[in-house]
Amino acid sequence: MPFGTKNQRKAWVCFMLIVASLAPVQGRSGIGPGEQEWDYVEVRRGAHLFYWLFYTTANVSSFTERPLIIWLQGGPGVASTGSGVFEQLGPIDIEGRPRESSWVRHANVLFVDSPVGTGFGYVEEHGSFARTNRQIAIDLVTLMRTFLRKYPRFRQVPLHIFSESYGGKVAPEFALELHMARQRHHVDCQLKSVVVGNPWTSPLDSILSYAPFLLQLGIVDENGYRTISKLAGELAGHVYAGMWFRALMKVSDLQKAITDSTGGVFIYNTQRRVHVDEEYRYGEDPQMSEFIRTNVTRALRLENMPVWMEQNGTVFNSLCHDIIKPATKIVSRLLDETEIQVGIYSGILDLLCATPGTMNWIGRLMWSRRMEYSEAPRTPFRIDGILEGYEKHGGKLSMFWVFRAGHLVQQDNPAAMGYILKYFTQFG
Repeated sequence: MPFGTKNQRKAWVCFMLIVASLAPVQGRSGIGPGEQEWDYVEVRRGAHLFYWLFYTTANVSSFTERPLIIWLQGGPGVASTGSGVFEQLGPIDIEGRPRESSWVRHANVLFVDSPVGTGFGYVEEHGSFARTNRQIAIDLVTLMRTFLRKYPRFRQVPLHIFSESYGGKVAPEFALELHMARQRHHVDCQLKSVVVGNPWTSPLDSILSYAPFLLQLGIVDENGYRTISKLAGELAGHVYAGMWFRALMKVSDLQKAITDSTGGVFIYNTQRRVHVDEEYRYGEDPQMSEFIRTNVTRALRLENMPVWMEQNGTVFNSLCHDIIKPATKIVSRLLDETEIQVGIYSGILDLLCATPGTMNWIGRLMWSRRMEYSEAPRTPFRIDGILEGYEKHGGKLSMFWVFRAGHLVQQDNPAAMGYILKYFTQFG
């Protein structure tokens, strides 16, 4: 039963904590059902990441029978402990309603607030924010080294990295750094796959796809097409000149032009019904923020720690020279230099990281087994007889096209997302 008022939510949290405390646990009682663990890791001097582990609630004799999934949010700077836990993958939402599509039902899920300064993570006065994606990746490797020392039973559990949006740049680099750390015997893990959804892996490809995509959908006319194309071309010029900050600034002009030309189409799902007065910012729901800063903070006993941040502007600004840079070479290295499976899924109604742009950069990827992927058949996948999309596999690369979904596939089409999740993790 949902709880609508602040007092009702507080009462529900207290009840769930009492219930959780009645059963023997391998972890701690956090918020909602199941056993959990959470902690900070100082990944650099004065720079702290935060993780929140949900042990699987699957009917198994030991949690080690199920894989460990690391979930990284996008942004950069959106908190996994917010959107990831309460809007997408976690066992309950902020009203206390169970989520039937929760990944915790099938696997152990580790939510990480990254980069430092995101969510519950923080930076001390003498610390520093990450300025490159590689620094973010190295920080995550440091966190995993500490995590696996503290929870050694996870060392032999299959490990999968999942992410979306800006995570499409961070997750591949993290996977590569983790692989190299394992080769150097600095970390002991069983990394099997890295999977990115509606990824911002090659930002320019995404941006150059906007005008033709909107025109083909009938969302803009020829005038809107020309306006958006012109701005995208100017941004491309900055990219070719290596003027990354100017390119990032041009994004604001481009987004305004899209809003003006489309009458305010919802960029995360072009077919979603959105009221003219509705304002949406990725991972920044005000009710969720209040819930986390009060109920979650108390339940996890973090009252004396820095306040939870739904979107830390300093995190974003610190990365301003890396946000528009492509990460496609990292994906090629994963495919050529490692045995890690690489997965990409795309909700076809997304504009921000539109599927045509994703297809363009995938088509240019160079690796030794690229012909295996190129020549592989593209086949439909169905769930309970319903066509949910298409899939293609070859040369350690997998691509999924997802129907009835935009940028947030887990929210828009959880059935299709569950199919993708099982493909890589083989849970159950």
